[in-house]
Amino acid sequence: MSADVLIERRDSGDQGTFGLLTTGSLTLYTGELPDRSNAPSISCIPAGRYRVVWAWSPRFRRYTYRLLDVPARSGVLIHSANLCGDIARGYRSHLNGCIALGERLGTLEGQRAVLLSAPAVRRFEEFMGRQSFELEIR
Repeated sequence: MSADVLIERRDSGDQGTFGLLTTGSLTLYTGELPDRSNAPSISCIPAGRYRVVWAWSPRFRRYTYRLLDVPARSGVLIHSANLCGDIARGYRSHLNGCIALGERLGTLEGQRAVLLSAPAVRRFEEFMGRQSFELEIR
């Protein structure tokens, strides 16, 4: 059985992990933290399949998509953000282990970034109808 949404990671380095999200006719860019062996708050999550639900986020004070059953992690969301670098190596990050969406990739403040993130998240939420889905990350 295929997942409803697929994220294909394309490359990962100290400035972040970047890929493409596809579902139906919608394609968006993704940004995640670098791969640091699933260490909480500093790493992208492991590749795999996850159930994703529409849930209230106290931090953002709005509903957003939340991944369930991520090994050794909680609170993994899909939300807007631009920078996703390794702060221990001098890069900036707007993420603590979540997934950012963007309309395109580029640079921001001299660092690789996902751009036009808030509009991308709105498009994704509307496209998915705020319904639960299965996500595959590879």
